[in-house]
Order: sequence, then C-alpha cells, then structure tokens
Amino acid sequence: MDVPGGWNLTYVDEQFSRWRADPGSVSPQWQAFFQGFELGTARPTLEGGGEALDAQVLQARADALIHRYRDLGHLLACLDPLSVCPTSHPLLELEAFGLSPEDLERTVYAPGLGEGDHTALGDVVQALRETYCRSVGVEYTHLQDPEERRWMRARMEPGRNRGRFSREERREVLRWMVRAGRFEEFLHKRYLGQTRFSLEGGEVLIPQLRSLVRGAAERGVRQVILGMAHRGRLNVHVNLLGKGFEEVFCQFEATYDPEEVPGGGDVKYHSGYMGEVETGAGKVRMILPENPSHLEAVNPVVEGVARALQDGLGEGGGRAVLPILIHGDAAFPGQGIVAETLNLAQLPGYATGGTVHIVLNNQIGYTTLPEHARSTRYATDVAKMLMVPIFHVQGESPEAVLHATTIALEYRLEFGKDAVLDLVCYRRHGHNEGDEPYFTQPLLYERIRDRPPAYELYARELAEAKVVEAGELESLRAEVDQELDAAFEAARSAACTWTPPEPWDGWERSENRHSWEPVATALPEEELRELYRAVARVPEGFALNPKLRRILERREQAAEEEEGARLDWAAAEALAFGSLLVEGTPVRLSGEDSGRGTFSQRHAVWFDTETGEPRVPLNHLREGQARFQVFDSPLSEAAVVGFEYGYAAVSPQALVLWEAQYGDFANGAQVIIDQFLASAEAKWQRPNGLVLLLPHGYEGQGPDHSTARPERFLQLCAEENLQVCQPSTPAQYFHLLRRQVKAPWRKPLVVLTPKSLLRHPEAVSPLSALTSGGFAPVLDDPDAGRPSAVRRVLLCSGKIYYSLAKRRSQVDAAGVALARLEQLYPFPEQALEELAARYGRATEWLWVQDEPVNMGAWTFVAPRLRAALGREPKFVGRAEAASPATGFSFLHRAEEEKLLAEALPGKEEGSAGGGGKAKGKGGGAKSGGGEKRRTSKE
Repeated sequence: MDVPGGWNLTYVDEQFSRWRADPGSVSPQWQAFFQGFELGTARPTLEGGGEALDAQVLQARADALIHRYRDLGHLLACLDPLSVCPTSHPLLELEAFGLSPEDLERTVYAPGLGEGDHTALGDVVQALRETYCRSVGVEYTHLQDPEERRWMRARMEPGRNRGRFSREERREVLRWMVRAGRFEEFLHKRYLGQTRFSLEGGEVLIPQLRSLVRGAAERGVRQVILGMAHRGRLNVHVNLLGKGFEEVFCQFEATYDPEEVPGGGDVKYHSGYMGEVETGAGKVRMILPENPSHLEAVNPVVEGVARALQDGLGEGGGRAVLPILIHGDAAFPGQGIVAETLNLAQLPGYATGGTVHIVLNNQIGYTTLPEHARSTRYATDVAKMLMVPIFHVQGESPEAVLHATTIALEYRLEFGKDAVLDLVCYRRHGHNEGDEPYFTQPLLYERIRDRPPAYELYARELAEAKVVEAGELESLRAEVDQELDAAFEAARSAACTWTPPEPWDGWERSENRHSWEPVATALPEEELRELYRAVARVPEGFALNPKLRRILERREQAAEEEEGARLDWAAAEALAFGSLLVEGTPVRLSGEDSGRGTFSQRHAVWFDTETGEPRVPLNHLREGQARFQVFDSPLSEAAVVGFEYGYAAVSPQALVLWEAQYGDFANGAQVIIDQFLASAEAKWQRPNGLVLLLPHGYEGQGPDHSTARPERFLQLCAEENLQVCQPSTPAQYFHLLRRQVKAPWRKPLVVLTPKSLLRHPEAVSPLSALTSGGFAPVLDDPDAGRPSAVRRVLLCSGKIYYSLAKRRSQVDAAGVALARLEQLYPFPEQALEELAARYGRATEWLWVQDEPVNMGAWTFVAPRLRAALGREPKFVGRAEAASPATGFSFLHRAEEEKLLAEALPGKEEGSAGGGGKAKGKGGGAKSGGGEKRRTSKE
C-alpha cells in the first residue's frame, strides 16, 4: 500500500470516500489504515461530558495539521490560471484532525508560524495556507534528509513563500513579459500559420530564465547549458540568449545556398545558440544545444556537455557549470529517457551537481488531455524518485514563479541535487500554429480565447500597486513594436542566407575538412614494452584476485619476450589507451560492464580482495599523464549514449567511448544514434568523435547476443558522416583507437568488436604490428601464395575470417585468397581496386558473411564491391530471416558448416554454389534469395 512518502493522492481520496460509504468496499489494508486514522483524530469526551480538548491532545492534533499542510498543502494551491482556485480538501479540513472551529482560538506551540513560538491555531492555519496554498504548491516532505526539509521550511515559512521584489525589479519583469508576448504576437501576424511553437500562455518563462541565470551568476556560475523542447525556443533565442530579431526573421525568410553551407540544415525551432549573456552579476556563457523532434532526447546530451565542461574545470566545476532542462508536461512522464536521465543525477560517472528542471506545463500534450496522458496526479511525479523538491507554480503569477525559482537554484547549489519547477500555464494556439485546437478541446480553448495576455494581467496588478503609471504598458508595447518593425524591414530588404552556427568551444571549423589519408599511429617498441609493464604492475601490498594475477603475469611475461610476443585484444586496447594517456589525451569509457568487460577480458579496475579498494592501473602509468575514467553505467542505453555523445561534443581532445554489453543493445539508443550521432553534423554542423564499441559475432548465442545490427548503421552512412569498422586483429584495433584521436578530424566511430575472438589463439598480434604502419581498411591474405595463382577471392569482415582460414587448411583449397574488409564505411574503394589488380586472374569473387542475406554488410557492400572490383561478387551466407540468428546451438553449427562448405567446398562438395547454382539477383548459393532456414529434420 503506497501512503505518505509516495502519496498517490487521487487514489487515497477515492479509497477514503469509498471506506466512509462502505468500509467493506476497500481492501483490509486500507480498512486498517482509515480506522487508525479515524481513531487518531477522534475527539475525546472529557470528564463531566465537556468537549474542550486537553492541551496535550490539542497540540498533537495541531502538529498533525501542520505536517499535513506541509505535506499536502499543494492540493489547495491556486495553480491553474484557467480554473477556479480550490477552497477545500477533505484531507485538510479541521474535522480530519478532530478539531473544531472553536479550537482555532486556542494557543498552540508552532515556532516560525506566528509572532512567537506560541500562537493561535487560527493564525497557524492562516500562515500555512499563505505558505503552501497560494500560487506556489510545494512537494518536499518526501525528502529523506531532515536537514533538507528544515532548509526548505526556512526558505518558505518565514516569508510565507512570497518573494520580495523592488519596484524596479517588478517593472523589469513586466518589460520582459511584454517583449516575450509582443514578439510572439508579431510573428503570428507577419508569418501567419508558419510553425514556430509559440510561447504565448507561458511568457513568464522569459523573466524566469533571466532571473535564474542572473541568480546563478551571483552565486558563481559561469556557464549554463540549456536544453529545451520546441515551445518558446525562438523567444529564448532573442530574449535570453541575445539573438537579434532580424536574425530570427531571416530564418523565416532565408534561402539556402548549397555552395556556401554544408549539410542539409534543420528547421528553426530545432536550432541551438551559443553566446555570452550579461547578467549584471558578470557574464555567463550560454549553450543551447540543438535537438530534434524527439524532444526529451536532448536531456542526457545536456548533462554530458555539462559534465565534460565541469571535468575540464576541475575542482569546483560542479558549481561553475549549471545544466537547465525545460520539458513538456506530456513528455516528462511519457518519455522513458526522462526517467533514465533523472537516474543519472547522483551517479559518480554522470552527476553534474544538480539540474534545474522547468516543466512548461501546457496542461495538454498535442491534443491529449492529462487524464489520457499520465497515470499520476502531477506531470512531475516521476521526479520524486530522486528525493528532490518539486515546486508547482501558477504561470500567471510572475513573482511567485521567480521566488520559487530562486529557492530551486539555491537548493541545487546547497545540496548538489536536482530541483523541479512545474510551471502551470497554457498554450494560446494549438500544438503548432497550423493546428486547430477547437477540434479536440472546444471548451478549453473558449476560455483561452477570451483570456488577456499574461503581461496585461501583470500590468494591471502593478498599476493597482502604483508600480507603473497609466499608459506605461502602451509605451512598452510601442517600444517593442517599433524594434520589431525595424528588424522585420531590415530582414525583408536584406539578402538573408542561412549561415552555420559558431563552433562549440574546442572545435575549429577546419577540423572536419579532411581527407581519409593514413594516420601515423605506430609507437616505438621500447615505449610499448614500458607501457605494458606499467599496466600489469601490481603495487606492493595490494591483494589481487589470484586468477587476475595469473592473467597479468602472462601479460608481463609477454612484454619481456624478445621474440614471439603475442598480444590479445585486451592487451592491445590497454596499450592504445595507455599510450594516449601518456601523450596527454584523456580517455573516458562507460558501459554496463565496462570496468571488468562483459566477457571478463578488460579488467580496467582491480579490487583489493581484503579491503575492496579499487585501483585503476591506467591512472598509474607515468607522472603528469592524462586521466582515464571508466564507469560501469546504469542499465540504460538511450540516456548513457546521449550523455557520452554530449560529453564528446565539447571534448574533441579526448577519446570518449560507450560500450554496449552486447552489440544489439544499441537498439535502445536508436533515437540518439539516428538524430544526433549520424546526422548532427549535416543538420547542425556539430561534429562529434564518440566511439561505440559493439560486441558482434555469431557464436550460437541466439538472436539477441549475436549481432550489433551493422546493416542499420550502414544504412545511416552518407556524406562521410560515420566510420563503421570491424577490426579482426588486436593490432588493427590498437591503430584504429589511436587514429580516432590522432586524425585531424573527428567522426563518430562504430566498432564491431569481437566476443570469442577475445581469446581465440589465432586472433593475436605480434608487438611488431604496433610499431609500424597504421590501421588498414583492407587486409590482404598473408598466406595466399602467388597472386597470379589465385582463382577465387573470398572477401569477408570480422570473425568469419578465422572460420574460413581454418576451413581452408582442412580442405584442398589451392588458389584461394582470403581478404578482409576492416572498414565498411567510408568504403575503401582505392584499396579494393588495388586488391582487384593484385588478383587480376581470379575468376570468382565471393562475399562471405555470418549474417542472413538481409542483414549484415551485404546489401551495403554489394554495389560498391561491383564498382570497385569491376565484376559481380557472389553472396555466401545465411538465408534471409526475420530473426538475426537461431536460438539452437546445433542449428547454428549446421548453418555455419553449410556456408563454410559453400565458400570453400572440398573435392566431394564441388564448386561454390555461386558458380552455377546461384539464385536470385545478387544472391549466392541458394541463400541469396528467399530460401527458408532448414529444420533439424532436413
């Protein structure tokens, strides 16, 4: 049963009403609860039949009343500007506590709620109502730390939760509300029907954000990262970030010149902005990242950007950089990535010292009313899992909004935790300006149509308080209108062209003007040996796990071998990371099991078996080295990939990696991959160097642990936006990781990493392979013999190479070469053309893959191979399938044996099926078309 600490108040009310009507209509648990509640609040009859309460009983009931108002006073708060304010609630009635109106005259102990410690109960109730039941409703009693609850009360009760603003401050709030409102009204008139996601109905957001940023600057914040949905974005651009009106109007008028601007651009309400804002308390650097229509997807990106900037500042960075997130009320409970991002808030690898959340509460999501959009009373209830305060504020009470915002900011800075502001307002137009809201909410929009703009209502309030003079509102309107008209005329007369945004800190425009020339990544042998020794060195007194000690001893022994040293995958990775660290490049790696490695191969963190203390050997290589960070992430893909993307977005100097537990787990982050990783540079000119490590390989582990879905990444590839690589040797992996940092450009890198190859005896590299050369997009066959004798060339990628090599050694396969495509995109045409020339006498060219024909690389590489080789390649692999792989190990082995036999038949098996038995266009031996997977009986 969910009761105080996690109240579902609507449900409690319903159960209480049912119990009063018929106790047997509710569960035994609720019966016991309400019976105890009634017993505790029953009025005792004193001797002589008197009804006056004993002072001790009165005090106990007064204490219960005080706690209830602190806990549930928000139920009586006047929050909705479109509805009549509530006046009563059964859980807050005097009768609910066994009190009567006569008791209001009696004195109780209530420090802070009256003139002294003792005051009349009626005055206590009045103080509580003024504090918790006006334009601000606060949920904070669920906070588990008593100090935090005391802190909250001290900020609210002495002043009755009312801000104190000077005459000039109130006039300034009005000025910005007028600017916000008139800007939207101007756009609605000049660009009628054009989508812009107007802020009308929530104009108070502008003075709220300005107050928040100014308050942050006064308290030492120097950078703000702001993430927000569409609604109000253009208004925030001009009235907070300093973008000119003319520049915005040019976005409505602009033409696109493909000769001048790279990429395809994006709609204006997705655009970001960066600049310095003068607050009166110092300049604040503001970054508003771009985001797509998957609105809440920007949340973890903002957190990653903030964390990277904080890490760059070192100690005190958490107070100097403030993330702010503006959400929609339907999206906040509706989008899972919100909860995933909230869960990052206090985790060591992802904490940003607290985020200020503002829910711009339209009270409607597209056309969906709250009762159809969420199962909670408030849109913000999901945030209670963090044990942070939630402020519900009436959006037409600007001073209440600013007061609550100040408390939220101070809480964040005091406790390093999130704070949530639920700004209850409305939207004057439909979901967008081309939408007709009367179709679906006629009664609601009838009330909205007749409602004056919020700035007019506030101007009336200030006029009554003698803060503004008669006619001053009209003067403010005229001043803004004149500025808007001038900017509009300038935009119409100018040759508006879209210009790319300024690069974020750390980036230069030239960095992504690149070629794919080879990059020097090799290192001297002695330096590698020294690193190898350092990585394997166990400090004296550290009680290491015996199994791990044996692994490290083997590595250390390999480092000392003069000849024949062979590096496995984990060793090559450690050398790649270590070499970058000593060269000054920070490395950050996160994933669900990244410290140890999903396959117990990495062991980047050791734990003392006696004390449990961790040790990260890569942080103990050399004095003055860069920092290595490795984090076992929460069980999240979307939020963590978004976070790492954001981290990499402002860290071009670092190697930032996310590792999936299994490659197909990247499915959970598909929105981040599609909308940010693959397309951000084309849409927003935002390059990124994030690395995705996706374990991939068919080993009979079933459909969900076999494939990293390379076909999906390859489908996203165009305009050199991504790198998709499947290195097949430790040395290749070493060079690839170093290339990602050493290259003069940054592109996201998708690495199809191995599973069984991590310990495959043949998947090793000599130390010498790391001392020369670099990453090779295509690996030729070292065992093919004379090129002129080769008649059949098998092209493949990844693990299947080792199966083919083993098969070739078992059958009479003279004249066969095995070549590996290590980089699938950008497609290495030149290297393949050279390969085709080398094996010019070959009559058969086959593409061999583990994946079904409709998956893997085949559909992507087929036309490119045809162009590069000058001939038609044949396909050998599994038949097309709906599921990536079989779940039966015996069937997996049968399929693998079949495709290996087709690629490399023995004498009794004849030639490869692609030679004369091929079916279907571009297909190979029987498996190129629609043949069904064979059953065990077949």
